[in-house]
Amino acid sequence: MFKGLKVTNVFFILIGSAIFAFGLINFNMQNNLAEGGFTGITLLLYFLFTFDPSITNLVLNIPLFLVGWKLLGRISFFYTMFGVFSLSLFMSIFQRYPLKMSLQDDMILASLFAGLFIGIGLGIIFRNGGTTGGVDIIARLVQKYMGWKIGKTIFLFDLAVIGLSWILYLDYREAMYTLLAVFVGAKVIDFMQEGAYSAKGATIMSNRNSEIAENIMKEMERGVTILKGKGSFSKQELDVLYCVVSRNEIFHLKQAITSIDPHAFVSVSDVHDVMGEGFTLDENKMPI
Repeated sequence: MFKGLKVTNVFFILIGSAIFAFGLINFNMQNNLAEGGFTGITLLLYFLFTFDPSITNLVLNIPLFLVGWKLLGRISFFYTMFGVFSLSLFMSIFQRYPLKMSLQDDMILASLFAGLFIGIGLGIIFRNGGTTGGVDIIARLVQKYMGWKIGKTIFLFDLAVIGLSWILYLDYREAMYTLLAVFVGAKVIDFMQEGAYSAKGATIMSNRNSEIAENIMKEMERGVTILKGKGSFSKQELDVLYCVVSRNEIFHLKQAITSIDPHAFVSVSDVHDVMGEGFTLDENKMPI
């Protein structure tokens, strides 16, 4: 039944749920900030009717469990169930033992920390294949079938829930700070999805490609891939070099290229979530 599940993924989903719940209880609820998605609905019901958010979270997510089972697959479904139940557990714990902080006089700080904690928590959960149910399931489905970033889908859905919260219990000041928190959270989620470690990818075209490749491998000990290309105007076939380096190596890479051919065409772009030898593995294929 649990074949294919990874203990490390379950552990990090647990950690992410704890961080998410901590931010929700200690920054959102204590400072009367709303939230988007199903979590925002649980807060709305709490502020209007004092319903326990940890219980409401479970009740709202039960119908979506069926959707998650059929569309996300067995493993993602179990990770999602674990995320939902662990989030409710930590919400209950932090409600019972809250961290008392008075940030009513500095709502910018409160909203920034709310977005930061929720973004980090959800980012960890998403990177390990889980969700906390609700709109998180919808966001993963949209990413799977439409290619949208998870943060973008959540942000749009959040606007609708926050709009309803504004109508029912928020004043304009609290609504604006809530939007700030949601925006920060969405950016943090995308940052963690794309990878905390980023690098630079260089595409190089020159008449002296073999010498440039040899120089890069000798001076920087970085691998170079030779791709086959063809000029659209000249119709001539040519080799194209591609090399990935860390951000602090990009200056040295340019030097290694221009020292051989100052007129080489070089295009540098951002590379996210780099995996493999020289980045996450050493020369013996062991994790760094």
